[in-house]
Amino acid sequence: MIMDITQELFSCHVYPGDPQPEMTRLQRIENGDVCNLTAFSMCAHNGTHVDAPFHFLQNGKTIGEMGLTPFVGGSYVARHEGDVTAADAQAILHRARNAGADKRILIGGKATVTADAARIFAEAGILLLGNESQTVGPENAPMEVHLILLGAQVVLLEGIVLTDVAEGVYFLSAAPLHLGGCDGAPCRAYLMPLQNPES
Repeated sequence: MIMDITQELFSCHVYPGDPQPEMTRLQRIENGDVCNLTAFSMCAHNGTHVDAPFHFLQNGKTIGEMGLTPFVGGSYVARHEGDVTAADAQAILHRARNAGADKRILIGGKATVTADAARIFAEAGILLLGNESQTVGPENAPMEVHLILLGAQVVLLEGIVLTDVAEGVYFLSAAPLHLGGCDGAPCRAYLMPLQNPES
């Protein structure tokens, strides 16, 4: 079973201040054109997207430098509501390790990762942290959490949709578009249930 965890782009949630994605029909068959042709404009962080270290670190890796390993492989989905504390992060990592999928952690629910939790995840050496919000930290002050995680080379998968996804182990594919030099990129993220995950 394939579980799509991606927002539809043109109706997606947008971080306050970011532009809303827009499409323009350049050609239409109904108007006598040879084909339908669409152009679109968007921010690299609209909808379901990934953050590269360059998003908050001037000398950090860009999307084109990240490679695909962090975005594809065994993952653990945890459910949480409210602030994710250091103790919560440790508990999530414990469950993920016991399940054999502690390299990619996805948090479902209205959860906000605190700086203390970010340090726990960073010190654990995870490859990717995902969440349903458009930003992994507090919306009104996201910088500290981003610096902690991106500074530890933990890539972020933001704006995923885990409403109907139970806690457990899954194969994750969330490869970003290959946008050379960019600080982030949209992706089509999906999950498949796993019994024996591989990192």
